[in-house]
Amino acid sequence: MSEPSHRTPPASVGTRSARRLRLPVAFEEALAVGCMAVLVLLTLGNVVVRYFTDESFAPTEEVSVVLLVLMTMAGASAAAARDRHIRIEYFYENGPWARRRRLALFSAAATTLFFVVLAGLSGRVVWDEYHYQETSMALGVPRWWYTVWVPLLCLAIAARTAGLFRALRRGQGVPGAVAEPHLDGGP
Repeated sequence: MSEPSHRTPPASVGTRSARRLRLPVAFEEALAVGCMAVLVLLTLGNVVVRYFTDESFAPTEEVSVVLLVLMTMAGASAAAARDRHIRIEYFYENGPWARRRRLALFSAAATTLFFVVLAGLSGRVVWDEYHYQETSMALGVPRWWYTVWVPLLCLAIAARTAGLFRALRRGQGVPGAVAEPHLDGGP
């Protein structure tokens, strides 16, 4: 049984999307996996130290928080590159293809704007931490060492969603369609 015609994209969209090359998301995925591996090792070390010594490995908590933020933002960047971010599917999928395209364009533009603004605001925080020489509570290292990655990853997410906006605007790809693994850096 075929889909109703109001839900299907124009014929030219499907053929061009298969030829479109995308930047691989291997960096974001490797960063997320690396953060998760270090988090597992830190947590295991904390449990072992606590079990054998009745002491806490407390300084690892601030490193764990930073790793969780990095892992989340790297995953968000990979999801943005694949157009697999959260959306209200009921309104998105139950309408004509033209409305899906408009919603996808609006979503990509709003996400890009949000992460550009967030990069600016978090960059200001990094500058203040650097300027006022703030240090972390547990380890006493400069706090900007931890926070400098947030604006950089915000810009990476903004770049991914801006690229998605450009591709959708040119008519490349179906809004919300899952990309083929070999086109986005997968096996």
